Amino acid sequence: MARILSPAIRRGNFTFAGMYTLKKSLGQHFLKDENICRKIVAALQQHSFSQLLEVGPGGGALTKYLLEIPNTDFRAVELDAEKVDYLRREYPSLENKIIHQSFLEMEKPFDGPFTVVGNFPYNISTQILFKVLEWKNQVECMVGMFQKEVAQRVAAREGSKVYGVTSVLTQAFFNTEYLFDVHEKCFQPPPKVKSGVLRLIPRTEPLRMKSEKDFFLLVKTAFNQRRKKLRNAVKGLFDAQVLEDTVFDKRAEQLSVIDFAGLTFKMN
Repeated sequence: MARILSPAIRRGNFTFAGMYTLKKSLGQHFLKDENICRKIVAALQQHSFSQLLEVGPGGGALTKYLLEIPNTDFRAVELDAEKVDYLRREYPSLENKIIHQSFLEMEKPFDGPFTVVGNFPYNISTQILFKVLEWKNQVECMVGMFQKEVAQRVAAREGSKVYGVTSVLTQAFFNTEYLFDVHEKCFQPPPKVKSGVLRLIPRTEPLRMKSEKDFFLLVKTAFNQRRKKLRNAVKGLFDAQVLEDTVFDKRAEQLSVIDFAGLTFKMN
């Protein structure tokens, strides 16, 4: 990759002479620490794959390593036209592998199972996660960079103050692993928050639930009033006799993912 030159500031964006502009409107903070790039790729390769999608390649910090992985059908989705043009110039082998589109609006990039990787824009990282959940039957692994607070929330277990809707819905379908922190200085421009890298692997045994629709409704209703006892928060979803169970004396954050799934069979 070409060496990054001294940046200039233009209308709130960082411009790299002869290269590209980092656009704050798109939440762009590009990874510049090569050691972190290699750690992400190493974590990715601990699980085998043959089809790989990179979300938001930006300036290609990860891309240059991903292109070196053998026997892989690689594609990258990038919304910013300037970055698409830059990547095509810098890495000619990407010519037919870049999807110029919003990840949130794209169709599945492959037939069959695939892996997802990326330094996700923080302003849409939770939306990216829920898009991955929509594709859960095909996503065999995801390794992604998130704002640390979001990454911790995704990986949190019951009893944690940050355990919530995102935690439960993700862990219902994936085993979540918080891999490591990433310091602000590893990016250009440095974000105002620390970052964390997560790995998601599908659960080995599917979680038994009445239906995904009931599960999502129960979890969102329970955490909508997380300070109340479950009995009061979800009383509209169960018969009065069912609500007498002592499990409803707890608050939402005290229930495990398995607890929520089990309760769906008792819903109206």
